[in-house]
Amino acid sequence: MPYKIRRIDYFQATVKDQPGEAYQLLSQLADLGVNLLALTMVPMGPMATQITFFPENSHGLMHAASQAKLPLNGPRRALMIQGDDVLGALVDVHARLASAGVNVFAANGISDGVGHYCYILHVRPEDYERAAGVLEV
Repeated sequence: MPYKIRRIDYFQATVKDQPGEAYQLLSQLADLGVNLLALTMVPMGPMATQITFFPENSHGLMHAASQAKLPLNGPRRALMIQGDDVLGALVDVHARLASAGVNVFAANGISDGVGHYCYILHVRPEDYERAAGVLEV
């Protein structure tokens, strides 16, 4: 199997940039039963961090965030691609999107070090359905 693609939602929150903030937040979400497929954190100035949550269940995250008094932005949509980590693994995906005139404006990915990868691909909202169709999701 070269790769598997699925539609995913993501949400963002801005938190204080201080030791233990991510620990406290992630502990709360885990205690509330939220399973995350992916997570990214980037600095947003000198005293803030933006966290992007890619939950397995969007409604579960929204409910837990409400209980944790965590304001979320979203949902927004992305595509998650998982497959075998081989040379050129993402060439076909990008070739299909380029042929359809779909621009990838952001992406992030990682290899697990034992032969697999996960790649999150972002396209403009107005291109999302076309991208999903081209990739047969």
